[in-house]
Amino acid sequence: MLSPRQLVLASTSSYRRALLERLGVPFVCADPQTDESPLPGEGTAATALRLAEAKARAVALRYPQALIIGSDQVASCEGMPLAKPGKHEHAVRQLTAMSGRTVSFDTGVVVLDAKSATLGARVVGCRVTFRTVSAAQIERYLRLEQPYDCAGSAKAEGLGIALIARIETEDPTSLVGLPLIALTQLLADAGAPVLG
Repeated sequence: MLSPRQLVLASTSSYRRALLERLGVPFVCADPQTDESPLPGEGTAATALRLAEAKARAVALRYPQALIIGSDQVASCEGMPLAKPGKHEHAVRQLTAMSGRTVSFDTGVVVLDAKSATLGARVVGCRVTFRTVSAAQIERYLRLEQPYDCAGSAKAEGLGIALIARIETEDPTSLVGLPLIALTQLLADAGAPVLG
């Protein structure tokens, strides 16, 4: 990176951290401690973008000279929001409802220049069509991977790929929670190109 400015990922997500590490740029993580509740009547893309910005702005208070990356993902299946399941029984319900259907994942990403208050933002959509799966396949998958911290209860970067028939997106990393194609452009726009 040409910029000597500190880069901060406003997230405690191990998935986002691992994705950002792919770029080979130094960064630190900070817990944004923001309320992630959707607003009444708010669409998934609007929620993802609002929360990504809220996370970045919360962390900017602690890092007033840094470039802050905020990201958030919101998933829905035929209008029904899909949160992180947390427990096995919730994951079973989610995967049963998603079997044979298409799920939308909207991932918001922002780069906030805390010093100048300049904000660059994008929302990247991803449509995932799930295979029709049996109750036994769902149980086997959940016992093996235990994806209880993933919206939609499936890790596409792991064994969850066996549940998926098709993925449609301009940025495959968006499905994991941090769209790197969009992020590298936002960093370049902020004066911190990844490749210099």
